[in-house]
Amino acid sequence: MQFPLTEEHRLIQETARNFADNEIAPVADRHNREGSFPLELVKRLGELGFMGMLVPEQYGGTGLGNLPLVVALEEVNRVDASTGVTMSVQNSLVCAPIVHFANETLKQKYLPKLASGAFLGAYALSEPGSGSDAAGLVSSAVKDGDSYVLNGTKNFITTGAEADIVVAMVRTDPNHKTRGITAFILEKGWKGFSVGKKEEKLGLRSSSTVQLVFEDLRVPAANIVGELGLGFKIAMHTLDGGRIGIAAQAVGIAQACLDASVKYAEEREAFNQPIGRFQAVQFKLANMATKLEAARLLVYNAARLKDEGQPHGKEAAMAKLFASEMSNEAAREAVQIHGGAGYLEDFPVERYFRDARITEIYEGTSEIQRIVIARHLLKGLR
Repeated sequence: MQFPLTEEHRLIQETARNFADNEIAPVADRHNREGSFPLELVKRLGELGFMGMLVPEQYGGTGLGNLPLVVALEEVNRVDASTGVTMSVQNSLVCAPIVHFANETLKQKYLPKLASGAFLGAYALSEPGSGSDAAGLVSSAVKDGDSYVLNGTKNFITTGAEADIVVAMVRTDPNHKTRGITAFILEKGWKGFSVGKKEEKLGLRSSSTVQLVFEDLRVPAANIVGELGLGFKIAMHTLDGGRIGIAAQAVGIAQACLDASVKYAEEREAFNQPIGRFQAVQFKLANMATKLEAARLLVYNAARLKDEGQPHGKEAAMAKLFASEMSNEAAREAVQIHGGAGYLEDFPVERYFRDARITEIYEGTSEIQRIVIARHLLKGLR
């Protein structure tokens, strides 16, 4: 079954595919081995309009929507998941909440630079003591005149080392759990803002993951996104979109696994014939292709619902859950089909295997996705 993409979607897909194959692919392995951030590629993504796909044209974006975004994300992640997650975070976790919740002044101030790629953004929710329990965050913001003074540490922040601005969730009322959290836009150059420990990771090695430290960081009250105490609602709304982006990443990685496996199965010979002639290998490829197609349809459908303004929380969670688990299965099978070669850095499936693992963890673990889905199903028990 083919999802009904328009001619515009196909053009976006082709543009993203050509950029991925011609500009990202030649340097992806080098950036991965060096652990170097692909800033030049990210800037080019901005020039092509891929960093502001959810930003309306009046603020310098393309305003194309979530379905075109996931189509493009799939192509970028097929070649390099590190570059892909930077693009996903910029669109889904940084631009989207500003578009949906910020006032006109903040939109005019930040969105044009984010959409063009002149500014990079990060999303700061997790803390050393709160990950899945997002409402358990303890970073604080205390009002002082027309500003707030922030203190605390944020953990596992993607693109945090390179970000020019950060959308951060901070506790403004210690007496309320979900209603005591507020979203702020922070700028990197402000006194009291610093980048802490850079994490050494299993995968996504050319995407930075860092701690952000706030020490008496003074933030203008004008930089509140939405309203005081609305931060948890903003965070959850934002993650619904972010999950669709990560699901698209998982699909892209799985497509890369399938492509590499088909190529290897046609070229590698054992017992005087290509290994693709063996039923054991054929069954692995058939399963990978079937589950990949199912995951892609889930992702596209969730993106379509979001674009249409329809409820999509359950569908986003289903897409994230199925696509991430499918991607990890595809990566395991790809390494298995490659045999000993798949364990070597000389072959790309080794990188795909490492990169796929995070998709079951960040922006909501598989366990959290199951909880979200179950709550939608069991509304009568609320």
